[in-house]
Amino acid sequence: MRSFVFTDKSLTRQAGRFVWLAIDTEKEKNAPFLTRFKVEAWPTFWIVDPKTEKVALRWMGGATVQQLEKILDDGARAVKGKTGGALEQELADADRLYGDNKNAEAVAAYRTLIAKAPPGWAPYGRATESLLFALQRVRDRKTCATTAKEAFPRLAKTASAANIAGSGLSCALALDPADPDRAGLVAEMLAASKAVVADTKTKMAADDRSAVYEILVDERDGAKDEEGKKKVAAAWAAFLEGEARKAKTKEERSVFDPHRLSAYIEMGAPEKAVPMLQESEKDFPGDYNPPARLAAAYREMKRFDDALAASDRALAKVYGPRKLRVYAVRADIYKAKGDAAAAKKTVAEALAFAESLPQGQRSESAIAGLKQRLQSMP
Repeated sequence: MRSFVFTDKSLTRQAGRFVWLAIDTEKEKNAPFLTRFKVEAWPTFWIVDPKTEKVALRWMGGATVQQLEKILDDGARAVKGKTGGALEQELADADRLYGDNKNAEAVAAYRTLIAKAPPGWAPYGRATESLLFALQRVRDRKTCATTAKEAFPRLAKTASAANIAGSGLSCALALDPADPDRAGLVAEMLAASKAVVADTKTKMAADDRSAVYEILVDERDGAKDEEGKKKVAAAWAAFLEGEARKAKTKEERSVFDPHRLSAYIEMGAPEKAVPMLQESEKDFPGDYNPPARLAAAYREMKRFDDALAASDRALAKVYGPRKLRVYAVRADIYKAKGDAAAAKKTVAEALAFAESLPQGQRSESAIAGLKQRLQSMP
């Protein structure tokens, strides 16, 4: 978003409509903000009513310029209380529930208004995407998959298509294998997801399309089809390489680094990530991400000393909760190297750091996971 969307000149007309604020959720000084505005996914965008300091509209994930403009328009109307007709008022009410992280209530509200939505209703795609995310948060995977299946034909040639197909397939795959509807839902959402990645004409966010490729890889992995997984991962990598070649700046190019690393690992060629990550580390010497990703690539290549050296460089720069990810990869490196004592020490350091984080950044589930991992280590 920062590299491809917010740089678009067409957004200059929005400059005076809002007071713009970017929050680095990793910085300790921003922890109090996070106690009020809970982040469930990155990126998250809020439009906040300045009078009440409550969220009028929340959007999670990427967006095209056109999607963002519609989101801003809907948010501005919600803040002003000028929402149009009855359906638009119901949408504003659902958006407020969703913005307050009241996902169960938001699910009911979105489902009610979507059932009333006439053909061609402009906010249908945005409302459906928000509904699917809320359903995932309350773990109602059956309704999520069914909703996506019903919505996809209507949204197949829109910017929402990737999120609808990807969410639907992810939810379908998460259903109990004993569920009699699972196979049918997986098949339908698999077809929808394949249609999304094959559609080169519909304009949608590249990272949304990339996310669909990732879920397609997961589907083949779950099916124990190693060759099929590598084939999908290779197609994913080729797509990302094409997007990276279009980049006009080093910032735009580096956006695709984490996606490409995942694709290369899944296709069994982590060494392909090394040149691009070395380039990014040179281009962004203060950023922990390139060396952290290099550590993961070298781990897969069994170049453990290089992996630990990259991890050292990342640890010297990383801060906030993201440091736990660097610790996790570091512990895996030591484990793969056969150094159980160092792996255990690293997990203990990660636990101590996790427990030191302030409210807003502190994750009890992460702490519980680290404690469980530590107890299971020899």
